[in-house]
Amino acid sequence: MAEEKKFKLGLIPRIIIGIIVGLVLGSFAPVWLDRVFVTFTSIFGNFLGFIIPLIILGFVTAGIAELGTGAGKLLGITVGLAYCFTLFSGFTAYFVGTSFLPSFITPESASSIAEAAADLEPFFKVEMPAVMGVMTALILSFILGLGISVTKSEPLRKAAEDFQKIISKVIESIIIPLLPLYIVGVFVNMTYTGQVTTVFSVFWKVFLVVIAMHLAMIVIQFVIGCTISKKNIFKCLKIQITAYVTALGTQSSAATIPVNVNCSEKMGISKGIREFVVPLCATVHLSGSTITLTTCALAVMMLNGVPVTLTAFAGFIAMLGITMVAAPGVPGGAVMAALGVLETVLGFTEPMLALMIALYIAQDSFGTACNVSGDQAIAMLVDTIQGKQSDK
Repeated sequence: MAEEKKFKLGLIPRIIIGIIVGLVLGSFAPVWLDRVFVTFTSIFGNFLGFIIPLIILGFVTAGIAELGTGAGKLLGITVGLAYCFTLFSGFTAYFVGTSFLPSFITPESASSIAEAAADLEPFFKVEMPAVMGVMTALILSFILGLGISVTKSEPLRKAAEDFQKIISKVIESIIIPLLPLYIVGVFVNMTYTGQVTTVFSVFWKVFLVVIAMHLAMIVIQFVIGCTISKKNIFKCLKIQITAYVTALGTQSSAATIPVNVNCSEKMGISKGIREFVVPLCATVHLSGSTITLTTCALAVMMLNGVPVTLTAFAGFIAMLGITMVAAPGVPGGAVMAALGVLETVLGFTEPMLALMIALYIAQDSFGTACNVSGDQAIAMLVDTIQGKQSDK
């Protein structure tokens, strides 16, 4: 008798259920029950603060060490193009966000957040000081990753990969399963203080702006890729729909790799290039994630009355492209890797980080679909560059 397949509720439905439960409890439940969830959220938030440097250390070290073992110049070209696309996406999101978001994130919206009632207090707190600061973790990751790639030390590379697996397991087995409960506590507090109406009235509009930018960025990247590689853009976009829809359903760049490679073949990208570039870009190219994180960070800062400057966001965007390298292939992995940068560069507080997690995961599918679609444009460019070098 065939084993029955167990029904598994996806992360986005669980996050949505968590938000609804938080709204109901914050509106109707007794204060003592609300404080139970707020206490859990406080403990979980402290655990996140503890694990953030370890996430950076685990993923950036292994990511840089792995990049160092690639195919020389071809590797450099691919990573360079991916990083340029990520930077372009981030700065585009910043300028579009600063142009459009103020039209519906008004001073009145910010003042309603500032004038909200005092937050619920947890029954008790469990302090979990991080073993190192975020910047310390980042610098140490660079030194270790580059050192491993230069020395070609197999034991150190294996140790870095094993540590990455441990952190991945923590994210997959502890953080992601408990996120909905964490979100319940966040929205219980927001509902109790009266902030939730303002937040919802703003962020459905933010999502529309984000998704519009995702689609526009895909078209821009395909225009660049198809123009330089002399391919038919309409045909290539039509072929890419399959991978786009797959990414929407799986929320994972890694899970979409086989479909994306197949789309590359139909677009006429050479075998060696598509089998090298597409899997690599699944970890180093994050245009969609950068658009979402930049736009949502702008919105959260505007709502909380925090000054927005190009200087701060330039550093934030530049660091995002690095810290998200080899981000875990689980839904929401990019925002987990970005928490440290949000905290250190933009000065996000714990409630702001919690709101970013909820907002990011709610649209994670669209960001992933944008990421994997842009991978094709990079593959076209690398294929063209490689072809010209071969001719020479």
